[in-house]
Amino acid sequence: MHRYASPIIKVIFDGPDVQEQKLYDTFRPYGRIRDITLPTTVPAGTPRAATVTFQRLHSATIARNVLHGIDVPSQNTNITRIRTGYQKPIQAHAIRDWMSSHPKITLPLLVFLLGTLTYTIFDPIRSLMVEGKMLDWFDYQKYTIYQWLRANTVARLGGQRAPDISSQKSAWKERSDAYDSVKTYLTDKPSTIAFMHGPQGSGKTTMLKAVLSEEGRTVLYIDCRELQNQASDSALVTALARQTGYWPVFTLFNSMGNLIDLASVGLIGQKAGITSSLVDQLNQILDVVAKGLKGVSDSHRANSRRKIDAERRREALLAQERILTDKITEGTWHDGRLDCVAGNGIMSELGIGDEIMDSSSDGSIAQQDSALEDAEKQGKREAESQADIDALKALPIVVIRNYSSKIGVTREELLTILANWAASLVEGQTAHVIVLSDNRENSRRLAKALPSKPLYSIGLSDADPSSSLSFMKQKLSDAGIDIDFTKEQTASVARLGGRASDLESLIHKVRNGQRIEDSVEDIINQGVSELRKNAFGEDADDAKSLAWAREQVWFIVSALAKQSQIAYYEVISDFPFKGDETALRNMEHAELITITTHSGRPSSIKPGKPMFRWVFERLVKDPVFQAVQEINLNDKAIAKAERTVKECEDELTTLGNIMAAEPKSWYSWLVSRRTASRERARYVADKMLKAEKKVEALERKNEALKRALANGL
Repeated sequence: MHRYASPIIKVIFDGPDVQEQKLYDTFRPYGRIRDITLPTTVPAGTPRAATVTFQRLHSATIARNVLHGIDVPSQNTNITRIRTGYQKPIQAHAIRDWMSSHPKITLPLLVFLLGTLTYTIFDPIRSLMVEGKMLDWFDYQKYTIYQWLRANTVARLGGQRAPDISSQKSAWKERSDAYDSVKTYLTDKPSTIAFMHGPQGSGKTTMLKAVLSEEGRTVLYIDCRELQNQASDSALVTALARQTGYWPVFTLFNSMGNLIDLASVGLIGQKAGITSSLVDQLNQILDVVAKGLKGVSDSHRANSRRKIDAERRREALLAQERILTDKITEGTWHDGRLDCVAGNGIMSELGIGDEIMDSSSDGSIAQQDSALEDAEKQGKREAESQADIDALKALPIVVIRNYSSKIGVTREELLTILANWAASLVEGQTAHVIVLSDNRENSRRLAKALPSKPLYSIGLSDADPSSSLSFMKQKLSDAGIDIDFTKEQTASVARLGGRASDLESLIHKVRNGQRIEDSVEDIINQGVSELRKNAFGEDADDAKSLAWAREQVWFIVSALAKQSQIAYYEVISDFPFKGDETALRNMEHAELITITTHSGRPSSIKPGKPMFRWVFERLVKDPVFQAVQEINLNDKAIAKAERTVKECEDELTTLGNIMAAEPKSWYSWLVSRRTASRERARYVADKMLKAEKKVEALERKNEALKRALANGL
């Protein structure tokens, strides 16, 4: 058996307990004793035992061999037989038992060790992984050997050709101002955030990719829509880590930390602090990503510096070779190696030979040296200028896409964290940051994160009819379809407006062999169905989940069906909104309408898409749908007017009591005297009369609409 000698002797009593003094007297002759532990309480039927700890292993070995099985006097003159055995100095679960019995010490120590491990080991690895993702270290398609093999095998057999970039530029010629604005922002040091806004489908991403492809710089994309669609916090953290290249990610540890926190509350009365909130996890990831971005910039600068130094050395070598060639041509060059062959004294004259050694040659050499120094200075200045340009191009570009707060599942903390992180990047001149959003209102969060400097705003709008038509022709021509648009077809394309997403859908239908007029009708009909569902809901229960009332959206739809735009404050000041701007903002976020501004304030309301003008008109011309919505709108207006009548009646009753209690003179029956109560009663009576007339008119209108519904229209 694996029983090895130990300085601790376990003494088992076969009988009554032996006193401590008697144990000491019995074991002391065999060596110095360090400690004696008396028996503890044990279950019934279990022999009791004490432990004797010797200072030396040799003494414990002798005592165990000699004293095993002897009889020792115990209490009340009884005899107890003792049995000795070795006990391991360290128990099997001593450390575990100590840690479990001292949670106030072990849990904070565990948190400290985990944090130290993260910051000293994993964070540098994660920063390196972010840098590797941006520099394409792990993309085999970027390696030279792969590109050579592909160019000499698959590319030759398949006949693939590179995409035509010039066609994309001409397709987006109407956005030349925004195109130039993005290039201007990227040619300067980052001092603020570039905020590019425009309606969904206006081509923001396509135009930006065209600019970045020309720049040839390192780009990091973060898609907020994908992050907001995650179902849980751990999935959100994993998605952000995947987009940025942050690895490794231990989301399981955070879930286990929740269990540890629950256990620590029961043990020590407070949380251990192992888990971190969603905000802390996102900030930790973005901080590591910022370090990776700085590493990317440093790597580009180092490569640029090496290229500049190599070019400078090459130019210096070429200059020296040109000077040497000129000296050889003029005959003024002297090879010093001939001096060793010629020797000293008179023989050294042989080392001169027939070289021309006059004062003019010295002057030409001085001029050549001066020209060389000037060339070196000029090259150094050019190198410094080129170094500044290369340092600017070495900065990476961060593109935050779909930065908008949607209705329902918006994670406001995510948008706030990204805004603060983007502000820190541009303030530290770590990277250029471009934020893409469908709504201009989303710039407020970015402006709050960067209060000292204004945002670099870039706006995109829908294309004009001529650009839309040229875009259609070019895309169809690229697909091998040449169409001469007739006047009717041009008018049909104009109905869709300049929204790129709608034009792409039209192009797809035409490629499949459908007529342009039929394709436009299909797109508008599909828009009618989608708008009816998204704006009004399929049933009453679905309508309750909308961020606006049905009568509010019907008021906007019916107004925009008659005119291209309506005044913002005129809509807000009257029924059914009456100062409720939240409903309009939610409609704008849902892309039902577009709110334009003038001098920083809301100015007018337009359809969310150019095509919606015809969609609104189709909805208004649907007699059944119009009747149902008009009845609903009138009912709300009638209820509001009846509340006004009721309030006026109550106030008139109160005013009648006041006027009855007012003192009257003896000639009051002859001359009507004006009082505040009488003037107020006259005003309230006029207001009640207007409300009553409005109720009667709306009731008559509802009766006519109900008769139309009864007739089956």
